[in-house]
Amino acid sequence: MTHSEIETIIERYGNRESSILAILQDVQAKEKYLPKEALEHIGEKLGIPINKIYRIATFYRAFSLMPRGKHEVCVCMGTACHVRGAQRIVDQIKIELGIRPGETTKDRNFTLETVNCLGVCAAGPVLAIDGE
Repeated sequence: MTHSEIETIIERYGNRESSILAILQDVQAKEKYLPKEALEHIGEKLGIPINKIYRIATFYRAFSLMPRGKHEVCVCMGTACHVRGAQRIVDQIKIELGIRPGETTKDRNFTLETVNCLGVCAAGPVLAIDGE
């Protein structure tokens, strides 16, 4: 993401600290993560120390400091899903994609995540791709 693109996002929300969440959301949506260089530039433009931006970016689960895949594969590891074979699903996905939970394929097509519950315990084991 270029400095010009970042500045366009900043201008959209206003050059003020209170706009930081909206700005980070737009960068995350475009890049699928928050690149270090983008965070540094945002900090410079808004006058926010980089450590404060990192605190914000790491507080919210929606933000990622590592590249995310075009598609997110999320496997439920809650009790109901776990006892019904969720680990076997994770193991097979690891083999197929060559990544572990929390990682993204080199081509940035897939990110594998595990969660404690997707809220459909009776249907377990459950996985969601891109939230569906």
